Amino acid sequence: MKPGAKRLRIYKDTRGEGELFRRRAFAGFALILLGLFALVGRYVFLQVLHHDEFALRSVNNSVKPRAIPPARGLIYDRNGVLLADNVPAFRLEVVPEQVHGMNQMLAELGKVIPLDQDDLDAFHKQLKQSRRFDSVPLKMRLSEDDIARFAVNRWRFPGVDVVPYLTRQYPLGPLFSHVVGYVSRIDADDLQNLDADRYKGTTHIGRTGVERSYEDMLHGTPGYELDEVNADGRIQRVLKTDPPVPGKNLYLSIDSRIQKAAQDAFEGRPGAAVAIDPRNGQVLAMVSVPTFDPNLFVNGISSADYKALMTSPDKPLLNRALRGAYPPGSTVKPFMGLAGLEYGIRTPQDSVLSTGVFYIPGQSRGYRDDVRGGVGTTNLYKAIYASVNTYFYKLALDLGIDRISEFMGSYGFGHPSGVDLPGEVSGILPSREWKAKHSPKERNWYPGETVITGIGQGYWSVTAMQLAHALATFAGRGVPYAPRVVMSAADVGKQPSPLLNPPTGPSLIKNMKDWEAVNEGMQLVIYSTDPTSTGFGTKLGDGFPYRIAGKSGTAERFSRKTDAYNEDKNTAYLAARHRAWFEAFTPAENPRIAVAVVLEAGAWGAKDAGPIARKILDAWLTAQGGAVPPHQPLQESTLASSSSTQVPPTPEDTPQGDVPAPDSSSAGDDTP
Repeated sequence: MKPGAKRLRIYKDTRGEGELFRRRAFAGFALILLGLFALVGRYVFLQVLHHDEFALRSVNNSVKPRAIPPARGLIYDRNGVLLADNVPAFRLEVVPEQVHGMNQMLAELGKVIPLDQDDLDAFHKQLKQSRRFDSVPLKMRLSEDDIARFAVNRWRFPGVDVVPYLTRQYPLGPLFSHVVGYVSRIDADDLQNLDADRYKGTTHIGRTGVERSYEDMLHGTPGYELDEVNADGRIQRVLKTDPPVPGKNLYLSIDSRIQKAAQDAFEGRPGAAVAIDPRNGQVLAMVSVPTFDPNLFVNGISSADYKALMTSPDKPLLNRALRGAYPPGSTVKPFMGLAGLEYGIRTPQDSVLSTGVFYIPGQSRGYRDDVRGGVGTTNLYKAIYASVNTYFYKLALDLGIDRISEFMGSYGFGHPSGVDLPGEVSGILPSREWKAKHSPKERNWYPGETVITGIGQGYWSVTAMQLAHALATFAGRGVPYAPRVVMSAADVGKQPSPLLNPPTGPSLIKNMKDWEAVNEGMQLVIYSTDPTSTGFGTKLGDGFPYRIAGKSGTAERFSRKTDAYNEDKNTAYLAARHRAWFEAFTPAENPRIAVAVVLEAGAWGAKDAGPIARKILDAWLTAQGGAVPPHQPLQESTLASSSSTQVPPTPEDTPQGDVPAPDSSSAGDDTP
């Protein structure tokens, strides 16, 4: 302070400070009061206005709904033999949201329970398509040792648990793999197409066979369970249960005894066989050889097993009965003969001369019989039992491809038979329309194509199911039934109810005398004493108590390159170039079973496929309560007559010398 300066006095403003304090106190009180009102308002909101809602939320924090998957329906054969069962098992499941550090957990868990790469791959795939709070299967089918080891270490793995469930099992395994099919895990593609509510909690779905085509019946309806859980999500008690509705049990028309006899008869050789009851369309047997074990697919097939199946040269996964399409060869000749009668082009007594080679008028190319020099004068009966190509060459030319296509189409050729199994192919029925669609560069239809169509060669392609269906339609006097594998269904604890299968139309046969004529020709295949008969010496009818009607077929896999006839004794060579067929039904006068058999490699239809058909008929007879007839295998040195049945009268055969075959391919037939 400078000298002489005056000191200023500062006085305290007590009044102003008091006013400031009052204002601050009022503001603080107002804030406290406002907070109190907010607290009371929130309390009223929670406890008064929304009491029910938040009370329910509170309960839901401790009560969890859980879907209960339904038990899948069982599958039986026609006699009650169990083909698809549900057996109790345990699996390891993980709830992702309860796991911290999934990879580390899996590594540690793998030290307790062995987890192979297939388990981990399936788990990670399922993890990507599941919600975090959903339980995801990690390892299926735990052993008792696995369960015991996990129980000791369970505390180390929150979110992981052992869950009981029912898994599918196929007691007869490979015997019914192509018919019953199998189930497997539901994947991401399935989830997009399935009803989420109906499949809640379900882990498997039908993939092939009956399991797939009857999925709606077999699956059932899920139930629900309200569980009280603790903070770890463990179930403490069950509050309420709405039980699931099991799927229906199915009863197949197939007889497992006939099925086994049919499969055993192939002796491992690739091929297929189908047996149908002509009276109602019920499939009595359906085999495809080789086969596979469907149990491998249920809980995820291993990479090694799948690779073995996929790379096998015999293709065991291929259902040859429905998807194996082959030229039918001479098995279509009875149908061709019937077409000639039905259209009025032929009578049973009309005959042609078989000289060994048939020529289309105006053409120099020849189409051969399979017997050098031919078999002479031939009527319908001999044309069928001796499988004379010339008769059917000329008949096909007289009928024309349009009438052939129309008639054969009415018996089911060229389109699926309608069997209640998935995956059936259409095959090929030769026609102008088919060629125009599939051969755009060459749309014209030529007479030569009609000629070879008449003997089951050329564009022809049929499945064992198609041929069996056509044969059953003929055997049933022309009344068509769609083939049916499933005969009846039943709810749990109730009697089975038949699944109706009415005829798909009226009889296709206009005159029953036509049916009798073709039937007689097919009986002579089995019983004729004429050495030219394709069944001569095979003894296919020996000891059987009913008359059998049949027809062999030996279809070429590729055209021959030389003028050689099928007299070659090298059966291995002939088998390499032939498909061997045989079709048969019995009793001939009132058929109750119709069988079609195809061998992918067989020298002759009657000698190679015929015995398979006979064994199927033997098994059918046994299933009816009869004894197995004695049946000796064919001996090469035995060519004795198999019956005293005489051939219907035919004009005298005209002796013919050997006719040199022109340079042309010819269809294989059945006469060695």
